[in-house]
Amino acid sequence: MITKQSLTIKSHIQIAQDTYEVVLESALAKQLKPGQFVHIALAHHMLRRPVSVAGVDVQQETFTIIFKIFGEGTRALSTFQAGDSLDVILPCGSYYPIEQLELERALIVGGGIGVPPLYYLAKTLKEKGVQVTSVLGFQTKEQIFYEEKFQALGDTYIATNDGSYGTKGFVTDIIETINPTFDYFFSCGPTPMLQAVSSQLENHKGYISLEERMGCGVGTCYACVVPLKEDATKSKKICKDGPVFSANEVILT
Repeated sequence: MITKQSLTIKSHIQIAQDTYEVVLESALAKQLKPGQFVHIALAHHMLRRPVSVAGVDVQQETFTIIFKIFGEGTRALSTFQAGDSLDVILPCGSYYPIEQLELERALIVGGGIGVPPLYYLAKTLKEKGVQVTSVLGFQTKEQIFYEEKFQALGDTYIATNDGSYGTKGFVTDIIETINPTFDYFFSCGPTPMLQAVSSQLENHKGYISLEERMGCGVGTCYACVVPLKEDATKSKKICKDGPVFSANEVILT
């Protein structure tokens, strides 16, 4: 059940260039699953900001979000401090259906701010005994975060657009080079990256999570819809039916 809460910030730190990690206290943290997001209200901004969940601590009743400054809303969010409160709606959206999959090996493919929800997913898979290989893409070395956390879960490869760290190029370049073996792939990031990954891995089973601006965030305003591949005249709501979809379920534009 989606609930609106005023949540206390336990910690608020910068972890990379223009990128912040925030830990929030909530008794509902245990309800958040990999792939879901929370919707945050900010003073003087009409629309809430959707932010993916990067981790959950059930014992501490906390969850972690990571965001990057993209505009005035996220810039305002970057000024908050531990002890402040945030108006949050949670849990929002769909999640990776890992409980329903026969899964021994997983390929994680993330780009930029699409990386955080994949860390929560990768950690959950590792706890279930799944072998995890992660391929992460960033624009520059200064924007990389959570590399060591992913390395603790399995083989991890980094690509940067400018070649300042890891492989110069894109996540698809790394996938082509390492040719990993996996049962399912899971990807989140900018639409061009998702298009490239889905095309490269079209013969494999997988799931993607879409990044999208949203209005209501709960499926009532139809501001964030995506057409279906089987019938482009039909669509699904990213905020409610997604953000997680089967890799070949929707048309990426």
